[in-house]
This record gives sequence, structure tokens and C-alpha cells, in this order.
Amino acid sequence: MATETKLILVTGATGYVGGRLAPRLVEAGYRVRCLARDPERLQGRPWRNQVEVRQGDALDKASLVAAMQGVSAAYYLIHGFQGGIVNAERDMIAARNFAEAAEEAGIERIIYLGELVNTTDYLSPYLRARHETGYMLRLGRVPVTEFRAGMIVGSGSVLFEMIRYLAEREFLFICPRWFSSMAQPIAIRDVLSYLIEALDTPESAGKMIEIGGASRLTYSDMLLAYAKERGLKRYLITTPFYAPRLSAYWVHMLTPIHWRLALPLIDGLRAELVVNDDLAKQLFPQIKPLDFQTATHLALLRVKKDMVETSWSDALVTTAGDIKPYTFTVEQGLMIERRQALVDVPPDAVFRAYTGLGGERGWLYMDWAWVVRGWLDKLVGGPGLRRGRRHPDEINVGESLDFWRVEAIEPGRLMRLRAEMKVPGNAWLQFESVPGEDGKTLLVVNAYFDVYGLSGLLYWYAMYPFHRLIFDGLTNRLASRARLLADANG
Repeated sequence: MATETKLILVTGATGYVGGRLAPRLVEAGYRVRCLARDPERLQGRPWRNQVEVRQGDALDKASLVAAMQGVSAAYYLIHGFQGGIVNAERDMIAARNFAEAAEEAGIERIIYLGELVNTTDYLSPYLRARHETGYMLRLGRVPVTEFRAGMIVGSGSVLFEMIRYLAEREFLFICPRWFSSMAQPIAIRDVLSYLIEALDTPESAGKMIEIGGASRLTYSDMLLAYAKERGLKRYLITTPFYAPRLSAYWVHMLTPIHWRLALPLIDGLRAELVVNDDLAKQLFPQIKPLDFQTATHLALLRVKKDMVETSWSDALVTTAGDIKPYTFTVEQGLMIERRQALVDVPPDAVFRAYTGLGGERGWLYMDWAWVVRGWLDKLVGGPGLRRGRRHPDEINVGESLDFWRVEAIEPGRLMRLRAEMKVPGNAWLQFESVPGEDGKTLLVVNAYFDVYGLSGLLYWYAMYPFHRLIFDGLTNRLASRARLLADANG
């Protein structure tokens, strides 16, 4: 059981692991302080009010020392993801600053999540940077617990999602040699268990601990295991070539993952990323890592069950000067188009604006295009727009709204619609009204698409230009309508 007065610092709380670790630490009874370059990026997290947030940058040592005052242990979850000389140099500076600041602040322990590496094998620039970051942290006097993990299995993990996209969209694979490399993937829930249990395991201080799941398998095995979980038939043809750059371009073309992001990861997959000792079992016998098939099943179950409302990886709320009107991202295997607009009205007015869409009122912008889409849907057997809506302003979960079904309503905050039109995949349209400062509200419009096969991918790219035009206009018109509703209640 955690000590009430123990304060833990979490860096990288806006990222994949840190964003899940912080609330888990709170649940375990710890006081948590998060370090962020832009604290406003954490504003939309459901656990934001349960933690303390400090502004700071690992490249600014003074800000680290200030954030570490009174801290018992600190998690180092920062790295330049794409590797390369410039990012590697920044990683080394950040790690050195962190170690020195921890020593000055009197911190008892640093806990670092690195990568499984075999120093006698080929090390890509990315893996080398991760290995050297751990070395730089250990140069300080504060004891370091370094966990070394391979591929993390969980919705949103890049390597897992890359396998997922490929398995969903191709039935025949010409596999580069890295597909035959052996790996030991680990479930995200097991990674979090190790990170948290280390706080109450003093014997782990000063140790390098390799962690992995219960399965050792190749990336080909993983792809086939994922396909089995989804009931898909996939066929593989192996080749003797690594071809990391060609593989990265291939991933870029078939998935939403950019080749610059995929290349350093793929380049590191030629190494055998497996656990070579049993230190983790000795120190943490209570943790029983999941096998790959179970971890995959649980990851997909979470996506299916929680879908878009439990996204961990993207901070939606920013300060007014940092709001991006449009972004395209990938979260939990979904294509996501996001629009944002800061409106100088209360959240309730914004909520009433988007919950009044459809039916006789229409969709506020390019209504003719929605009508055409409805007729096309009718021609292929879909519901079209004629269902309308029960009431022009009231809406409940489960009701139809033109060719959508209302999947979720959170009064004053959110409406999520699931498409019932005929499309090669699953689609959602979600609206959010997020309270901001000075009575303002951030209107967020998210279009989600879960691609089904190559036809789904072609459909998404074909519709992309129209989506940009229609949803940009819809977002602007919703902001205008929210202002009119606020004035009417004024």
C-alpha cells in the first residue's frame, strides 16, 4: 500500500505510457506531480484534478530542480521518438540534466522505461539512443531502476498498431527479413504493473530489469495471431532482405503511419528483442505477464468496448494561442480527423448547438451534400436521411438521427453518433464542448473511421477532400449557432 505522503514525479504524462501511469499511481494511493512543457495539454485528462502539474522542460535543468522538490521517486518517460543524431543528442542532454537535478533535489530513485537491447547485436540509432539514455541516467548518484521492454501490446502502441493495420488491409504479405526476428512483446497493463511495483521493491534500485510477455514469437507470428483473433485469413511469403526504408514506405502507403515514424522502429526490428535473464521474476514474482494472444484480445476488446471516448494519447485542450483548427491522427487503430474552435460562450450553449443537428434543421453547412450522400446510401440499401429525428432539440441515446445512431450523450459535454450508412468500415462523428478559461469553450469535432480492408482505405482517401470541406464548414457554423443560442439566453 502506498504511503500517503510519498510524492511521485511523472514525466511524459502526455504520452502513451505516462498518460496511463499517472492515474494508476493515484489509484494506488500516491500523490502525483506531472511535469509538462505545456501544462495546458493535460487539461482534458479525466484525472487532471487529482494530480499536481508543474511546467518544466528536461532541457532546462533549473525547471527540473524546481519540479523535483519534495519528490521521493521520479519516472523518466521522455525520449526523442524518431532517433537520429539531433534527437539522440537532445536525449543525452535531457537525461544528464534529469540525473543532475534529481541529485540536487535529493530524490531517492529514478525509474526509467527503456528498450530491450542486445549490445552484442545490431543496434539501430533509435535503440542505441534508448540504451545510452539509461547509461546517462546511471552516471548520476541517484539509484536508477531501468526497465527494458520490447514491443508493447496495447491500443495506441505504434508497433502494435502497425501490425494491426497491415493485418487488416492485406491478405498476402511479401515479408522482409525483419518479420522473422524474434521478439517478446509485453502487454501495457504488465508494463504499468512493473513500473508501479518498483516503488515498493527497494531491491530493484540500481538494477537493469528486462521485462517481456509470456510469448516469444516473430513478427510474422504476431501478424498471424492478430489475424486469427480477428478471424482473417492471411498468407506470408518470406524474403532474405531487411529493406527497412522500403518497408517504411510500404507501411506509409498502407497505414496512416508516416514513413519517418516507421523507419527508426523498423530499423530496430532486425535485432532479437527478447528477455535474457529472470531478474524480473525474482524481484516481482507476483506479476504474471500475459501471452501475446491474450494481450491482443484484451487490447481489441478495449477498442471495441470503449471506442473513441477513452483515448489516451492526444491532449485535446490547449491554450487559445495553441489551438490547431485541424489535425489528422491515429488512435487505437482509427483514422481520426479533428477540428477545434474556441468559442466565447458557455459549454451548455455549444452542447445545444450540436445536439440540435439533423432532421428538419439539417446540418448547417452544404445541406445539399448531406442530401446527396443520403440518396446514395438509400440506393445501396442504407437508411438515408429520411429517418430524421424524434425532436428538433431533445436527443437520447439509442435514437436515430438521419443516417446516424446516437451512441453516447453526456449532458453539457459530448454527443457521439455511430454511422448506420453503408460504408466499408465503421464510422463515428463525435462532438465535445470542453470548458476553458474565462468562460470560453473548446468545440471539438472528431470524425472517426475504422477501416475495413483495402476497400475501406480507398473509400477513406476518396472521401477525405470532401470531409475537409464539409466538416470545416460544419465546425464554423456550429460555433456561430452556439453564439446565437447563448445570446438568446442572455
